[in-house]
Amino acid sequence: MSIERVREEFSLLGIDDRIVELDASSATVELAAKALGCEPKNIAKSLAFLVGDQPILIVASGHAKIDNAKYKHFFGKKAKMMHGDQIEKYIGHAAGGVCPFGLNEGVKVYLDDSLKTLQYVFPACGSSNSCIKLTIEELERYSHFIEWIDVCR
Repeated sequence: MSIERVREEFSLLGIDDRIVELDASSATVELAAKALGCEPKNIAKSLAFLVGDQPILIVASGHAKIDNAKYKHFFGKKAKMMHGDQIEKYIGHAAGGVCPFGLNEGVKVYLDDSLKTLQYVFPACGSSNSCIKLTIEELERYSHFIEWIDVCR
């Protein structure tokens, strides 16, 4: 189970006790915001793409949308989101629980500028009913991101 992968990784960092498992689903931005009683912008959604054969995750604010022109300018290719069965195969988490922690080897993580104005966010933790509250600095530290990018509107 991928939440266990996240829990193991977070155990090594001493933050596994901060994972919250909700009674309600948090599989979408709307469901997560409702379950947590926060604004959708504070949900850190992880969007899975393939750039050629390279799996990548873009972590963005819950209210942000991919801007295709910005994405193509940065990656040199049209945005191609992964679909259901590809996500777990390439990323290591099923749709609804995708997060930048406990990933399959080789997945590149980017943080979108849409997160920069927020004090804290709630990314998932590998299941459709889990999350952790992190400051942006903590998200930077724990996500092993490559760089900040601007690909959302």
